[in-house]
Amino acid sequence: MFKPKHVYIEKEALDYTLGKELKKQFEDMQIPVDILESNRVNFLRGKSVQEKYEIGKRVLVIGVRRTLEFQSCKPSAHYQLPLVTGCIGKCEYCYLNTNLKDKPFTRIYVNLDHILKKAKRYTQTGKFKPTIFEGSATSDPVPVEPYTHALAKSIEFFAKDPNTRFRFVTKFTDIDDLLHLKHNGHTEMRFSINTDTVIESFEHGTPRAKQRIEAARKAIKAGYPVGFLIAPVFIYPNWKEDYLMLIKMLKDFLPNEESQHPITFEIISHRFTPTAKNHILQVFEESQLPTNEAERTYKYGQFGYGKYVYPKEVIAEIKELFEFGLKHLPFPYEIKYII
Repeated sequence: MFKPKHVYIEKEALDYTLGKELKKQFEDMQIPVDILESNRVNFLRGKSVQEKYEIGKRVLVIGVRRTLEFQSCKPSAHYQLPLVTGCIGKCEYCYLNTNLKDKPFTRIYVNLDHILKKAKRYTQTGKFKPTIFEGSATSDPVPVEPYTHALAKSIEFFAKDPNTRFRFVTKFTDIDDLLHLKHNGHTEMRFSINTDTVIESFEHGTPRAKQRIEAARKAIKAGYPVGFLIAPVFIYPNWKEDYLMLIKMLKDFLPNEESQHPITFEIISHRFTPTAKNHILQVFEESQLPTNEAERTYKYGQFGYGKYVYPKEVIAEIKELFEFGLKHLPFPYEIKYII
């Protein structure tokens, strides 16, 4: 369970019951609590980018979500569901390091009822049936779930509507409080996994692959649809052997008969933008991330800007490896995409 070193509460958040409850809870935990007069955050006083990053990763901001227009979320879902912003993890490659470079803290929202009502309106347009919402597009919501209960409320909310589906992905394993909920199979719980080499090198402050897979096993036993995000896939010495070993771990630790739904796989190769690379190297000065542009292909994406991706022949190798490895799994599965 994430225990922040400092909590900041937007003044407006205290108009909500959850805001008041959290203020008292953190004060009882003897964690410093400051009240912000607005949602403008300028309290990170570190002398360097690295110091601000480290301070921010131990900060929790409690606020009100003001923007209730949901962004699209391809290819994962139709819309983002903005439950949390930011993440306590310190993954070197994460795009949040760029998008939130001056705000590396985690922000939770107390007006969840408003957010869910807005989701209902998106569903009622009838544009998509079912309408799929992604709860982790800008965050990993699991570490702060004991404070927000946002996942639990969302799971039970979407369970009642046959025209909606909810999904989220996490690297963390504290999901026990979600296992007893009535979800009606409408929520897909996904786990981001990678080889131990990648986790040890780049995913600082996160559980090992085996622990994540064991959490997935619990979710399967609780009847949830479960998926795995294998991302980012890196090319390094012995990468093929390592990823095949990761697949073998899935085969060894997941139940063969108990899953009521096919296990889904989303496999994403490593890519980076020039902006992301520059900021990553400011935060992680000794980073060994493979970001040599000469070894990549520049490709424009759906949002109008480009990324450096692996060349086509490397992507073909990645596809071949995972299609070969996954076909040996003893349970039903579906590959959503390999990109």
